[in-house]
Amino acid sequence: MTPVRPGPRVPTATYRLQLQPAFPFAAAAAAVPYLASLGVSHLHLSPVLEAVPGSTHGYDVVDHARVREELGGEGGLRALAETAREHGLGLVVDIVPNHMAMAPRHNHALWEVLREGPASPYARWFDIDWEAQGGRVLLPVLGGPVGAEREHLVVDGDVLRYHEHAFPLRSGTGHLPLPELLDAQWYRPVWWRLARTEVNYRRFFSISELIGVRVEDPEVFDATHAKILQLLAEGVVDGLRVDHPDGLADPDGYLARLHEASGGRWTVVEKILADGERLPPSWPVAGTTGYDALRQVDGLFTDRAGAGELLAGYRRFAAPQTDRGGDWEATVRRAAYNVLTHELAAETDRLTRTAARLCASSPDLALRDRAPWALRTALVELLVRMRVYRPYASGDAAAVVTEEAAAEARHAFVVPEEAGAVDVVRRLLVDADGEVAGAAAGELRARFAQTASALRAKSVEDTAFYRYVPLLSATEVGGDPGRPGVSPEDFHAYCARVQRDWPATGTVVSTHDTKRSADVRAALAVLTECPARWAQLLAEVTLPEEGVPDGQLAWAAWQTVFGLGPADEERAEERVQGALLKHVREAGLYTSWTEQEPPYEEAVAAFVAAGPCGPPGERVAAFRKALEPHVRANVLGTALVHLTMPGVPDVYQGTEGEYRALVDPDNRRPVPFPPGAPGEKDAVTAAALRLRARRPGAFGTTATYTPLAAEGPAAPHCVAFVRSAAVVTAVTRLSLRLAEAGGWRGTRLALPPGRWADVLTPGREFAGHARVADLFERLPVVLLERTDEG
Repeated sequence: MTPVRPGPRVPTATYRLQLQPAFPFAAAAAAVPYLASLGVSHLHLSPVLEAVPGSTHGYDVVDHARVREELGGEGGLRALAETAREHGLGLVVDIVPNHMAMAPRHNHALWEVLREGPASPYARWFDIDWEAQGGRVLLPVLGGPVGAEREHLVVDGDVLRYHEHAFPLRSGTGHLPLPELLDAQWYRPVWWRLARTEVNYRRFFSISELIGVRVEDPEVFDATHAKILQLLAEGVVDGLRVDHPDGLADPDGYLARLHEASGGRWTVVEKILADGERLPPSWPVAGTTGYDALRQVDGLFTDRAGAGELLAGYRRFAAPQTDRGGDWEATVRRAAYNVLTHELAAETDRLTRTAARLCASSPDLALRDRAPWALRTALVELLVRMRVYRPYASGDAAAVVTEEAAAEARHAFVVPEEAGAVDVVRRLLVDADGEVAGAAAGELRARFAQTASALRAKSVEDTAFYRYVPLLSATEVGGDPGRPGVSPEDFHAYCARVQRDWPATGTVVSTHDTKRSADVRAALAVLTECPARWAQLLAEVTLPEEGVPDGQLAWAAWQTVFGLGPADEERAEERVQGALLKHVREAGLYTSWTEQEPPYEEAVAAFVAAGPCGPPGERVAAFRKALEPHVRANVLGTALVHLTMPGVPDVYQGTEGEYRALVDPDNRRPVPFPPGAPGEKDAVTAAALRLRARRPGAFGTTATYTPLAAEGPAAPHCVAFVRSAAVVTAVTRLSLRLAEAGGWRGTRLALPPGRWADVLTPGREFAGHARVADLFERLPVVLLERTDEG
C-alpha cells in the first residue's frame, strides 16, 4: 500500500536552533527577524519538553506533559510561535519517543515505578526486565561497592538520598537498618561499573542515565504524546523530527500511529541509512533527517583515488597501530565484538534469555534442545555481521540477517554440531513462513532489532570512527569511511531517486550530532587531493622526541587542527584538547570513559599542546593557508549543493556563515544573531534560501532534477544540475586537481534553453554553451535563475 505523504506546509527550508537555558525561547524569538530574512520557512527546535535541569540538549526528557520551564515554559513557546508567524515562519520540533532520563527525583513516572514496583500504573511505561535481578530495578549510580558507599546512603523521611540522587522508599521501610531497607525496595543502587553486565532496563545505546520507553503500548503513546499533539492541533507547532526511531520495538507501528494522530504533519525521522540501504517505503513520513544526503555531498568533494593514497600514507605513518585501525571492515568487526561483550553485555544477556525461553517452549525439538551459550554465540556472530542498523517488520528480515552472514557465523563454533544454533536463531528471526508465532517470538525479533541498532551506533559511530582515521571527514554519521568518495554520476543518481521517492525528505550537512561541522570536513576533503604532501608534512612535524603517544592519535590530531583552521580565540587549544580527549576515550584503545588511563591522557594533552597547538602547528597552518582557495571551493560548493539539491535543507545554527566546530559539546555552543559581518558563504546561503522561498515550485515535491554535463578537458570538475527548468546550480569539484591539470581550458556547460541570470553576482547573464571559466569568474560556484519564462 502506498503511504500517505505529509499534507500541508511542507517547509521550503528549516533553521535548527539548539535550545538550552543559555538560549531559551525568548532568545529564539529575538532572532526571528534575522532568521526570517535569510529565507527559511520554519525554525527547527531541539526538544522543548521538560528535561533534566541544566540540560544543554533536551534529549533527557523527564515530563512529556510540560514544556520546559528553563526555556520559558509553554507561554514562552507560544510567544515564540506567535513571533515566528508574524514573520511568516512555522515551527518544527524534535521529539524523543525512545527514552527518558533515569533521574527519579525529576521523573515523576519513574519515581512512582521505583516506589510501587510492577504494580504501578507507570510500570508499563518503561522497558524493564522484572524477571531479572530478583524483580528489582538495578540503578548503577554508586561510586563504588555498596559497602564502601554506605555512609553516603542517607534516609531522609520517605526518601533515600545519595549525593545528588534521590529515590523513594516503600511505605513503612524508613526505620529499617540500611541492609534490610535496600532489600525491601523495588530497586537496588549498585556500583556504576555493574551497568555493563547487570542493568535490567533498556537504555539509549549504553547510556545508563537514559531508560527506554515502551511507546509501542497505546496508553504510553497517548500519555507521552498528548502535549506535542495538542501543540500541533492548536497550530503552535507545524512539523516533527523524530529522534532515534531505531531504538523502538516497533518503528513501523509507531510511525503509523504518529501519522494518524498528527494529521499527517510533515515528519522526518533520524534514520541513518547504510550505504545502499533504502528507507522503508511504507513509512508514512516525509523522509529522513538527512544523514544520507550528508554522505553524498561530502563524498562528491572527496577524491576517491586520493583517499586511497591517503590511507596508504596513514598506514605507513601509524604502522604499529594498523592492525587495529588500518582496515575499515576489520576495525568495525573488532569494535562490534568488544561492544557486545562489554558496553552491551547486559543487553546481549537479555536477548539470549529471550531466545532460550522461546526455544524451551517450542514443540519443535530442533529449537528446544539449544544451550543458552550456543544461542548467545549465534546471536553475537549474527549481530556483528549486520551491515545495517536493524530489520523492520515491514521489510525482508532475510535481506538483513543474511544467509551469507549465517554461513560465516557457523565457523565461529569450535564444535561443528553446535553451529546449528545459528540456523535456529536465523529461523526465529527471519521466520519467512510464519512458523514461529506468539508474543515470545515477537519479543525476540524486537529485542534483536533494538540490540542491533544500539550495537551499530556504538561500534561504528562511537568506536570505529575513532579508530579508523585516514580521513576524518569520512568518519561522519551516515558515512562510509571504507568508501569515502562519491562520483558525480552516483550523486546525480541519488538526487534523482530522492526527488522521485522522497521529495520532502530532510537534508543536512551540519547538525548537533556531527563530529565536525561541514566547513571543517570540507577543508579536510582537500587532503585527498594532495595526500603525498600531507604525509610528507606530518613526517616532518611529528618528531619522536616530542612524546608522540601513538601514530593514530597523532594523525588524527594534525587533521583536527588542519580542519579547524585559523582559530584566534583564546579557547582554541581548549577546544582541540577537548575533542581529542573525547577521541581517545571513544576509541577505547589505550583509555576509555570507564577505564581511564591518566598517564596516557596526560601524554596526549602534552603532545597536542607541544605539537598541533604549538610551534609545529604553525607549519600545518601555513600549509592550510596555501590551500585556502581549494578549501573555499569545497566550503561554498558544499553549501550551495546542499541548499539546492532535492529535499528540505536544514541549516544548523550559525552555519549560514563560516562555521568551524568540532564534536559536541563544541558544536552546541550558542551563536549570536546576527552572527557578525557577512562573508561569501553568508551571501551564497541567503541567496539560495531566498530563491527557494521565491520559487518553491522549483524545489518542491513536484519539482524535477536533471543533471547537466559539462564538455571539455576539465568536465569532471564541474558538477551541475537544473531544477524544474528554472534554476541551475554549478559547482567546482576537486579544484586543486583542476589547477594542477591546467584549469578549465575551454570547458563549457550547455545551459537549458532560455536566459539565465546569475543570482550570486547580479548583472551577469548567460545562455547557450557558457564557458565554465566565465561562470566561475568570481566564485567557484554559480546559481542561475531563468529570466525569460512565459
